[in-house]
Amino acid sequence: MSIIYEPSGAAREYSPYACNLYIGCSHGCQYCYAPRVLQRRNEDFFGTPSPRRDVLRLLEKDLKAKTYDKQIMLSFIGDLYCDTADGGKTSRAALEILNAYKAPVAVLSKGGEKMLRDVDVFQAFGGRIAVGTTLTFMDEDKSRQWEPGATLPKERLEALKELKNAGIKTFVSFEPVLEISESLKLIERTLHDDSVVYYKIGKLNNFRGLDKGMDWQGFLRNALEMIRPAKKELYIKKSLRELAPDIELFADETDHERYIVRAT
Repeated sequence: MSIIYEPSGAAREYSPYACNLYIGCSHGCQYCYAPRVLQRRNEDFFGTPSPRRDVLRLLEKDLKAKTYDKQIMLSFIGDLYCDTADGGKTSRAALEILNAYKAPVAVLSKGGEKMLRDVDVFQAFGGRIAVGTTLTFMDEDKSRQWEPGATLPKERLEALKELKNAGIKTFVSFEPVLEISESLKLIERTLHDDSVVYYKIGKLNNFRGLDKGMDWQGFLRNALEMIRPAKKELYIKKSLRELAPDIELFADETDHERYIVRAT
């Protein structure tokens, strides 16, 4: 059994490889696609997950069998830094194994300060790692409503800033975009405190029809007007590009390979 796999569909834009150390999540995000993909009820998916059986042994087996020169995303199913049954011991051990095999890694989390417990391991990767967070709401009440178990936006942003100050490449993912005005406020905030190296921006996809009435072209135009002058790296996801065909984008803003961490 291989624990490292190649994502398909829209997930492939984020990473050529991925690994899910836990199946489940304590964050309980309303828009989460994982229960549907895994054909599980919400009550069976959301909770305090345990590590997958033999996950560290299987991870090392994969790394011995193949050299990975492009990033492995942690993770697409659940959150590496949610409340886990082992207190994150498996996450840290997996990162140490990945680093020992010189594998490039990307971490995407809403865990806030929990991410900082592994800052020393992140630093050991050097240029072979990028650590990011998903940003959805500036408004804390809305964040609690939509992502009841995740950390609040302020904590995510503060953790990201500490990571960047520690010399780690940081990124933010604006997907899903649940309220355009909230996402634009968060972009402004991250530009103001200089906590982000690069941005990945998408939209809201097929959730209760909420995406149908949104001005995606206006959103993209405003986001570009904010981010470009700051000379930040930026990737616009295909789903958003398709709904804003009149907006001209630069080649590096549509090339997802440019933002993939590679072996050094």
